[in-house]
Amino acid sequence: MSHTNRYRMLLAALCTAGLALNAAAADRSTPREARALFDQAVKYMEANGPERAFAAFNNQKGQFVRKDLYVFALDDKGTYHASGAAPEALVGLNVIDTVDAAGKPLFREMLDSVKAAPEGSVRYVWLNRATNKVEPKVSYVRKVGDYVVGVGYSVPRSTADDARRMLDEAVKLVRDEGTAKAAAAFNDRGGKFVHDDLYVFMVDLASGRFEAMGMNPQLAGSDASGLADAEGHAIVGDMIAKSKARGSATVDYVWRNPVTNAVEKKRSYVKREGGVLVGVGHYLE
Repeated sequence: MSHTNRYRMLLAALCTAGLALNAAAADRSTPREARALFDQAVKYMEANGPERAFAAFNNQKGQFVRKDLYVFALDDKGTYHASGAAPEALVGLNVIDTVDAAGKPLFREMLDSVKAAPEGSVRYVWLNRATNKVEPKVSYVRKVGDYVVGVGYSVPRSTADDARRMLDEAVKLVRDEGTAKAAAAFNDRGGKFVHDDLYVFMVDLASGRFEAMGMNPQLAGSDASGLADAEGHAIVGDMIAKSKARGSATVDYVWRNPVTNAVEKKRSYVKREGGVLVGVGHYLE
């Protein structure tokens, strides 16, 4: 079975496994709530053993299914032994080679993340059973005996305020440290200027080339002035033109969301600082 078909099968299982949402389930859980459920699940399994824990985790009316949160458990071969999302459909299913919507081998990463340390976290793209949308997700995972136990929470989309805040920090860094140090920070995929679906891009106004592109640093040094979106909109050229008068601009276009891997509407805020144009955008619902 192909990775794509396996992923679609998992999504279908989650959608059709009787997860009718009530008002409480439609609430989005917070990272703190996910962490609390995760800690509770780990302690329960350590105290009661795997079989009793699996029964509790698979009880969709029990204490381990809350709002859009649930507990899952895998063995070291990547086979589900528990999933509060869809136990009838998923328990017994091997998902070791399954990838998410962005092509990430999430289950392999979960298993690998607890080899060097007992606990880890994995970011991926998955179905939020409360909203019925594919969204960014983070799962806490921990090795308990021969199994990996996890709880994941859906990461909210970044907002306009989030984008503007990151842009202000990025412009300050350019002003204080110069373009070379700032570009290195913006191109660091593990740094603070790449977060979920937010990242910084920077264009040299003299050459029209990218100095930085946080989500795809390989583009640094490439021509940006002629870049167009899927609708033929000359994005960077428009940003440069609109920011000439006031030093800043807002530009709407369509672009691939690196988290959902879908082409979506995007709004970017850009500012001129010295000889560069610095920008950060957020994706619109």
